[in-house]
Amino acid sequence: MDEYRLVACDFHDLLESLATLHQNCQIVFKNPSGEPVEVQAQIVDVYAANKADFLKLHDGTEIRLDRLLSVNDQPIRFAHVE
Repeated sequence: MDEYRLVACDFHDLLESLATLHQNCQIVFKNPSGEPVEVQAQIVDVYAANKADFLKLHDGTEIRLDRLLSVNDQPIRFAHVE
């Protein structure tokens, strides 16, 4: 697995609020082959594991946050690391 890229706090907060609301979301992410995948799904958890952050969907799918492209048409934003 390549090095994790930290997601901006405001984008992380958006994901946590969507998980709390239990609403279906339009999620676009890169699969392990790097191809974009679009799903309609409910986010049930946002959590940290193995020095990275993940979201878990209602069907059990787990997506590393830096693999996201957009959620509800909001493009992913990364933290500025100095």
